[in-house]
Amino acid sequence: MKQFKAFVQKEFLHVFRDPKTLLMLFGVPVMLILLFGFALTNELKNSKIVICDFAHDEASRDITERLSAGGIFIVGQTISDYTKIEETFKAGNIKLAILFPAGLYDNLMHQHKAQVRIIADASDPNSAATLTGYATNIIMEYQRDLLKEAEMPMQIIPEIRMLYNPELKGATNFVPGVMALVLMLICVLMTSVSIVREKELGTMDILLASPVNPFLVIISKAIPYLFLSIINLIAILLLSTTLLDMPIRGSILLLLGESILLIITALSLGLLISNVVQSQQAAMLTSMMGMLVPTMLFTGFLFPIENMPVALQVISNIVPAKWYYTIVKAIMIKGLGIAAIWKETMVLAGMTILLLLISFKKFKRRLE
Repeated sequence: MKQFKAFVQKEFLHVFRDPKTLLMLFGVPVMLILLFGFALTNELKNSKIVICDFAHDEASRDITERLSAGGIFIVGQTISDYTKIEETFKAGNIKLAILFPAGLYDNLMHQHKAQVRIIADASDPNSAATLTGYATNIIMEYQRDLLKEAEMPMQIIPEIRMLYNPELKGATNFVPGVMALVLMLICVLMTSVSIVREKELGTMDILLASPVNPFLVIISKAIPYLFLSIINLIAILLLSTTLLDMPIRGSILLLLGESILLIITALSLGLLISNVVQSQQAAMLTSMMGMLVPTMLFTGFLFPIENMPVALQVISNIVPAKWYYTIVKAIMIKGLGIAAIWKETMVLAGMTILLLLISFKKFKRRLE
């Protein structure tokens, strides 16, 4: 019994002396609970909308106030030009537009019927359906309150229009997200593991001692995964367009160029991880935990980022997949060009340069 107790004590000491084990035991569960608790919610709130008000009467003002008061919608601006609505959608600033026709209150009072148009960005079909449902309920609530006061039959008819995805196909939402997830995971994981494998086998020293520039040796390890990832990308696009009927409304060349940029960003991150860790197991763990959870949570294809606390929204900006997801939706679904996504492109390019610089700097210090 004393020997058994001694073995148990020894194992406890091993656990408590190893910071990595303690982090896995206590740090990861706490982190996941906090992240999933804040990020995993189907509730939509703080969704930006635009009001196109041709009525400027009691009914339009009352409905606008009700839309603003619930915490679900944030009225970004009120416009009087119908042609500017789609421009605002293309800029990615809003999720919903409410159009009040001229004479809304008069039509209710005299004709006992009026129409309100609800326009949604259906590139995310789940959010679009939910938000239009919320807006319709608020309008119907106003109608019920008006009926109590007027004591006469009247009806507000919501006319719903879904932009970019009128059939509300789920593929328009998850295909760009899956593209970002697959490219990030494969590129980061494979690059980091392949280089660390050379370290474990002791062949990295031989490669670095060769006449070839050491940086070229490292970059040459990433080149095969660049081409393999491009093949993966083409396969995903073919499956999406043929089997899932996913449209590519924008430039295919632009889409390929932006995807290659993400691949290079991911390869740069894999090189950085390979310079930090010393074993394949550590590289796999760092790549999977460092890419899988952030890409799933902070990209926006599973859970809307605007629903998260401000701190998590800020953190999401350092996840490359978030910017790529926005780019792919703009090109494939909305048919936009480089003028609409140049900011996201510059962010990815900046991340790539920064990761490469850090990787090379880390690599230099290890060679000294």
